[in-house]
Amino acid sequence: MQASSNKSIPSLSLRIDLDPKGRIGPGKIELLESIQACGSISAAGRAMDMSYKRAWDLVDEINRICRQAAVARQTGGKNGGGAVLTPFGVSLVARYRKIERDASTAVHKELEALRNDIRHPKKNVERDKDTRAR
Repeated sequence: MQASSNKSIPSLSLRIDLDPKGRIGPGKIELLESIQACGSISAAGRAMDMSYKRAWDLVDEINRICRQAAVARQTGGKNGGGAVLTPFGVSLVARYRKIERDASTAVHKELEALRNDIRHPKKNVERDKDTRAR
């Protein structure tokens, strides 16, 4: 749900707490999508300007939080190893994106109203009273 232009600001960013010490949010989901697109954790990390260790740590955290593997390593061969999303990983990404779309739809009118308030500020009556009283 990232803003692509000023017209879409403000926008909603969604994080889902899955356990007391772990959550899934846009960064982890983007990493999973990048792994799916690139076919490896290292390539996904590079595509996101992230170190290999950071990408691996996030994958391990996702697997721990979800209590099952979202990413499966493929052992090397002629062209080296790689990684793919497990069926659970594919489902996790799809479900997160659906929740994100549904939440965005639910708050669309409020975000529009907030954007209008920011673009066209109304004079603050209390502030004006304080200024005149001085």
